[in-house]
Amino acid sequence: MASKKDLSTTTSVEPVKRRDLLKTAWAVLGGLAAIELGGISLAYMQPRLAEGEFGGLISAGNVDDFPPGSVTHIPSARCYLSRLPDGGFLAIYQRCTHLGCSVPWDQTAQQFVCPCHSSSFDTQGDVQNPPAARPLDIFPIVIEEGVVKIDTGSPVARQAIDPGQVVYA
Repeated sequence: MASKKDLSTTTSVEPVKRRDLLKTAWAVLGGLAAIELGGISLAYMQPRLAEGEFGGLISAGNVDDFPPGSVTHIPSARCYLSRLPDGGFLAIYQRCTHLGCSVPWDQTAQQFVCPCHSSSFDTQGDVQNPPAARPLDIFPIVIEEGVVKIDTGSPVARQAIDPGQVVYA
């Protein structure tokens, strides 16, 4: 049988020390602050895709606003809307496939000419003069109720020109 002394030592509970309580409280508060900071950081880095802004769906204009054989700069979409002579549309991304320079349309030469390394491209974005090895990228086009809309959220990297890439009204 155990003595009184043995029973008192086995059943006693040590009081929580103030220092241990504060350590635990600070650890919990620090963890919550870290979770909040992580959540705020993730929310800040998420793209804000609003209709009409780059990265979303942009209305370029009515189909009739673009005559066949024309190339029109759409600054909000960072692309050129090329209306081919047969009436088809291509939304050509203005970024060069060689080094990513911004490629302007040269109206007099009737081609896109890269100012960085003189790559040139035709109205469909096909390479006419290297060093660019592939055609200019395009954006998907949707034509709804006579309005041309460009989806700038998903550029299409092309390896070659394909007639299936052209969108007709």
